[in-house]
Amino acid sequence: NKNWSSNLALHYTYGRGYYEEYEEDASLIDFGLPNFIADGAQITSSDLVNTSWLDNHFYGTTFSLNYKNSTVDAIVGGGWNRYDGDHFGEVIYTRFARNNDPYEPFYKNNAVKTDFNIYGKATVSITAKFAVYGDLQLRTINYEGDGPTQQVANFPIDANFDFFNPKGGFTYQFNEKSQLYGSVAVAHREPSRSDYEDAFQNEEVAPTEEQLVDYELGWRFNSGKTQVNTNLYFMNYKDQLVLTGEIDEEGAAIRKNSGESYRLGLEVDATIWINDWLSLRPNIAISRNRNKNFVAVFDGIQQNFGDTEISFSPNVVAGNMIRFSPIKNLQLNLLSKYVGEQYMSNLELETSKLDSYFVSDFNVQYVWDTAPLFKEVVFTGLVNNIFGEKYVSNGYFYTYDIENPEMPNGVETLGGAGYYPQATTNFLAGVTLRF
Repeated sequence: NKNWSSNLALHYTYGRGYYEEYEEDASLIDFGLPNFIADGAQITSSDLVNTSWLDNHFYGTTFSLNYKNSTVDAIVGGGWNRYDGDHFGEVIYTRFARNNDPYEPFYKNNAVKTDFNIYGKATVSITAKFAVYGDLQLRTINYEGDGPTQQVANFPIDANFDFFNPKGGFTYQFNEKSQLYGSVAVAHREPSRSDYEDAFQNEEVAPTEEQLVDYELGWRFNSGKTQVNTNLYFMNYKDQLVLTGEIDEEGAAIRKNSGESYRLGLEVDATIWINDWLSLRPNIAISRNRNKNFVAVFDGIQQNFGDTEISFSPNVVAGNMIRFSPIKNLQLNLLSKYVGEQYMSNLELETSKLDSYFVSDFNVQYVWDTAPLFKEVVFTGLVNNIFGEKYVSNGYFYTYDIENPEMPNGVETLGGAGYYPQATTNFLAGVTLRF
């Protein structure tokens, strides 16, 4: 009826795919192939091509029951989802060795993740201007996995997580133009499969869940020609899963728990209409992102580095868009972005620093709404990095130890970095035909 509504959905997705790798002078035993004798010598390696496969099933249900009237909007719901995936590898070509026919997996690992959650949330209008809301969620996760992967001989996972995630907040409407809001929330995040695999491969302690307590206070203003949104936040973490700067063999970023950490910041964005044909859309985020008493093994001993910058977390990110519409159906947009300097590791090493950069793009769009045969034809053009700025937006950082008798433990830790430089001026043009 007009107050009650419900929803129930079932889903199933089947996924299957692979990628190929060329291995030069690979150990035959590592790929499940026997050594052999050729010309009286034992052959233990060969160039080969292997595939890494995923074959998975994802299925589950979501449900909800909603009640709504003039002062209350409440919902109870939840979901149950299960992922069952096989990870296996096959050798499909060898230069010297004899391969199995049909192909036999040289590793096979099964992983099952079951996720159940149930929640209730409500928004209650206390007065015409003041409303409060609350959200309670219970979530359970079970990980199960066993068998070898390409990187580790055995990959056993049997982990269970039980999360309680409450959230509460308010909104206060001063007038038609101005609104204040605030909230406090608790959230948890479980480690991913790759987090476990990286820990097993490096013979480290298994990762644990991340816990966040988030405090937010914001103000919204809308006067028609000027819109401003501000948000002040403090995110207090326990065992945050932060990027280490390292990447694995597939190029994926590696994460580890960092102990105590926080992110404190202010976000502001606005839309300002100067007149009917000119507008500005600036935004800025200023933040402080710190690990507390960060501990890591360096120069052969475990050291406390004190408070350090969280990796890949610039303190300033800002942008702007200037939109110019000189005639009907024509838009010219100048987009600019600034990203402050950041570290690619949590150790604040100078060799892991990425410099700040400022880039601008230019976009043009024209809508031909009187075109024959079509409802409209849209012409678009985009010139990226119009000033040809040479900059690096991302990269990776790793450490390695060397013997050094001058160090107290005879070990010195050095760092190395890789960078992903971005293209200088480049462009894209397109035409969209709408019927």
